[in-house]
Amino acid sequence: MKKLSRCVLGMVLAGMSALALAYHCPMDMKQIDEALSKNPSLSAEQLAEVKQLRAEGEAQHKAGDHASSVETLAKAKQLLGI
Repeated sequence: MKKLSRCVLGMVLAGMSALALAYHCPMDMKQIDEALSKNPSLSAEQLAEVKQLRAEGEAQHKAGDHASSVETLAKAKQLLGI
């Protein structure tokens, strides 16, 4: 019985963490969009990479791969210095 309840608890916690990541992605995308709207002082190559990472992160979010989306968007934020 303890084993079953631990398993159920683990599944609930895993589900909650996935939801937390899902809600994190849109906030990250908004931060990136706001930073891009301020014309950051990046090279053309860096700007292209940020835009590519932003698009990739959004696609991952829409596909339900929130962990990868958060990771990808974090790379874009790092390039932007946010």
